[in-house]
Amino acid sequence: MKRILLLIAYFNISLAIGQTQIILRDAGIDQMINEISATKLEQYVRELAGFRTRHTLSADNGNEGILASQNYVLNHFKSFEQHSNGRLTSYIDSFTIPADGRRIPTDSKSGNVMATLKGTDPNDDRIFLISAHIDSRALSVMDEKIDAPGANDDGSGVAAIIELARIMSKKSFPATIIFVVVSGEEQGLKGAAYLAEKAKKDNWNLVAMLNNDMIGNSHSSQTNINDNTQVRIFSEGVPAAETEQMAAIRRYTNGENDSKSRQLARYMKEVGERYVDQLEVKLVYRNDRFLRGGDHTPFAREGFTAIRVCEMNENYYHQHENVRIEDGIQYGDLPEFVDFEYMRKITGINLASLASMASAPSEPQNVVIDVRRLSNTSTLKWDSPQNGSAKGYYVLMRETHESMWQKKFYTEEMTLTIPYSKDNFFFAVQAVGEGGHESMAVFPQPLTR
Repeated sequence: MKRILLLIAYFNISLAIGQTQIILRDAGIDQMINEISATKLEQYVRELAGFRTRHTLSADNGNEGILASQNYVLNHFKSFEQHSNGRLTSYIDSFTIPADGRRIPTDSKSGNVMATLKGTDPNDDRIFLISAHIDSRALSVMDEKIDAPGANDDGSGVAAIIELARIMSKKSFPATIIFVVVSGEEQGLKGAAYLAEKAKKDNWNLVAMLNNDMIGNSHSSQTNINDNTQVRIFSEGVPAAETEQMAAIRRYTNGENDSKSRQLARYMKEVGERYVDQLEVKLVYRNDRFLRGGDHTPFAREGFTAIRVCEMNENYYHQHENVRIEDGIQYGDLPEFVDFEYMRKITGINLASLASMASAPSEPQNVVIDVRRLSNTSTLKWDSPQNGSAKGYYVLMRETHESMWQKKFYTEEMTLTIPYSKDNFFFAVQAVGEGGHESMAVFPQPLTR
């Protein structure tokens, strides 16, 4: 047992010495997060709202409409290329949305604004993608002419993507990060569906997709809650693309709360709260909210690991509403209702998560838990990551009713036996790189023979 080290993590260390809690942060990631500017985020949001409408079907009117706003984002991305040592490339990926008889009356041209920050390791093909949607709407989803400023939905997400690209493009990561601003979300997740299908067809090694949709409101309607210290991450339990074999293993292990998307959500909570003060990540065990959808869903349907980042308290006076004053209430998605300090913090948890994942080795392979005999110990085994070099590994453990991992056991071997019953706990394994960055956790398959 001498080789078993109960580590109080290299980065995220919670040490129970009286009331003392120790948090260690990577200096490079910390510096990037400190560079996030609430002032710049406000500038982006106000300028995006200044296009009057960004409706997917809006006409090209020079300084108004969807095309002008896409070029606005592209120009920002292009301006960041000069500081990236040639690693950042940006363009508009144009496509045609076929008429669907619902929200697309005729075949319509559209596009996603893409900025790819190429990884520095030529042998590492991993991709991490972060997105927001640029299109906006008012009360009628088919009214492409009415004012639809879309400051929060989803100007806030787009602003975060621009700011992340500005800061992260000056740094290097072994894996590739793609910053994307999609179109057609309000018309049926069209841009995200196109991109997810493309990623599947082209066999992208897309490890994680982070969708940011409405991250700027901290004051709720009806309940009148005013709080910018919590944010939600939505993640699916049973995968939308689950096969019969996956379902059989899930039922055998009772792993419905340990999908890859759930592991990503847990990762973002742990890493995000490690780096961003005064912000608690609330894990919502749903793919999305009732009556609404998000751009992570097409990626989940294609079998990719995808989550949604969203504000904690929604204000329905400022969502999908016409700009007006009625009964003394200002309606409409206007910049004056956006909390830019809240946006800064949420942008920070995205940056911390992306930078940590893209700097870490990939997940350990072939992770199994030995269930071939009855015992009050648990043995896990795994193989080394496909990408990057692992200094060691964490075996994570939690009680079955807990949502977050409670203990981390460190080892530099490829197997570990610990004196905890596999019947009473869930386990997972992470790879840890030389710099201390952790991969996402892998839920083990049962080793039965």
